[in-house]
Amino acid sequence: MSWWSRLLGGKSGGSPRPQRLDYLSEAMALERQGDYDAALTSYRLALRDRPNDTKILQNMAIAFTKTNRPEEAIRCYRSALESAPHLSGAHYGLAFLLLKRGDRAGAEKHFEAFLAKPPSSLEAERWVRHAESTLQTLRSGEAVSEEPEQ
Repeated sequence: MSWWSRLLGGKSGGSPRPQRLDYLSEAMALERQGDYDAALTSYRLALRDRPNDTKILQNMAIAFTKTNRPEEAIRCYRSALESAPHLSGAHYGLAFLLLKRGDRAGAEKHFEAFLAKPPSSLEAERWVRHAESTLQTLRSGEAVSEEPEQ
């Protein structure tokens, strides 16, 4: 096909169309490298393409938490939960952020939601045990560790 035909919208037999960047993959790669601020930029671009994507929102919340911006992280977790109310990871992360902020009742509510539909993998068992232990401590009125297990 001639360049004139391609210019007017015809198809080229051999030239692939430029692909949109996969901002989510880029953000995750940047996070693995420890560059959370750059990752957040890529997550924002990914969110522009898919505004209610819970994976993007949860990953942004984690990156905001890692960069010590808990209020932004809380907003991202809440946005994810608006789209998917039973999203266990969002409940877990939000519970600890609320606990750190001093909102014991809010934290308890999200631990309960996490434990109502916990993830069911072997790896998730330790998160479930930690949430159960933290919830039990909250209910007893004792002081609670504000940091989730890593």
